[in-house]
Amino acid sequence: MKKIEGFSKLTKQQKIDWLCETYFSDDKQAHSYFEKYHNADENLQKLHDEFIENAISNYYLPFAIAPNFVINGKTYTVPMVIEESSVVAAASRAAKFWESRGGFKAEVISTEKNGQVHFMFYGEKTDLECFFTKIKPKMLADAQVITANMEKRGGGITDIRLVDKTSELANYYQLFATFETLDAMGANFINSCLESFSQTFRQEAVNFPEIDENYEIVMSILSNYVPECLVRVEVSCPTERLAVANLDGKEFAEKFVRAIAIANAEVRRATTHNKGIMNGIDSVILATGNDFRAVEAGVHAYAARSGKYQSLTQAFVEDDVFHFKIEVPLAVGTVGGLTNLHPLVKTALQILEKPSAKELMQIAATVGLAQNFAAVSSLITLGIQRGHMKMHLMNILNQLGANDAQKQYITEYFKDKTLTYRDVSAVLESVRHLN
Repeated sequence: MKKIEGFSKLTKQQKIDWLCETYFSDDKQAHSYFEKYHNADENLQKLHDEFIENAISNYYLPFAIAPNFVINGKTYTVPMVIEESSVVAAASRAAKFWESRGGFKAEVISTEKNGQVHFMFYGEKTDLECFFTKIKPKMLADAQVITANMEKRGGGITDIRLVDKTSELANYYQLFATFETLDAMGANFINSCLESFSQTFRQEAVNFPEIDENYEIVMSILSNYVPECLVRVEVSCPTERLAVANLDGKEFAEKFVRAIAIANAEVRRATTHNKGIMNGIDSVILATGNDFRAVEAGVHAYAARSGKYQSLTQAFVEDDVFHFKIEVPLAVGTVGGLTNLHPLVKTALQILEKPSAKELMQIAATVGLAQNFAAVSSLITLGIQRGHMKMHLMNILNQLGANDAQKQYITEYFKDKTLTYRDVSAVLESVRHLN
């Protein structure tokens, strides 16, 4: 029977025992699947266990480095955490390419974040507007206990306004609040402020019958759509300096621009195009302990802001100069959360020379642009699979159980050949005698 009561109250070992007995009863090695990733440092393991509920083991991803990213004249070595083959190699290749062509130019356009108190109101709109005008100062005053420290550093609540959303949903209104959270991502800060606003609303509504009898607060929550927390990165160079593989510079630029145009015209291509960009961005977000799900949600919403899902990057040629740029919303932090707890997050931020949140926005967006440049370059020249499968070769060999000598032989064998899983398997079978 798979159902279990009180699972959360079991010890870690009891949870593992139950899983092994329930799902791996014929596998004598089952316990090792969970236990071999247990950290030998008990304090560190306890720290990891307390990140989430019902933790039974650790799940490791590769922590990699992409060097030589020149951003605004400064050279960065960028930590990347991702499991997909070729992502780090592609980013590094693009970084090297643009290092000798002026590097990446990055600019944070704005850093404002937002959240809403969502509520229904069934009375007269003019009464609600009058009520909001009267209680807004008290909302701000009541939130002072939350905002005091943030304000000392130069952040805090930047505005609260009443928004009529009844055209989208009958009787639906918002208290739309904006925030500056500096080097913190600020989710907890924003949510605490919003809940304070809703509490003040309730407390004050009892003095206004026309309000108290006609409203329902539904929820108070930040938004991960942050189009006012925006960063832009671009590269440019004369088209003559773009000669790649089988194309001269002008041909490469023209074909590259057309590829971006296709991503703007076709949503199926745009989805994969932007996924490649997020390979780069997410890897930096993960390495630095930020919330990649929040970033993903906000970025993809931004890609559809026109009403049609399109490319996050733009490319054009003007006066024989190739221009390639990206503009994305990125709400990130370099203080708070895992940045103060996870040892490898601290390490990643140290490698980046302890960046501010603005600087981290620039770095993450740059890696996204670099990733996209590398991917599109491959697609319009030699094709994506040749390079991707070469990077995937080691995964195939590990799956097939090749030893070191066999890996070395097969890697050399496929150096100038297109490979498939079947081909690798066949060659491996022919050299099984190597040891």
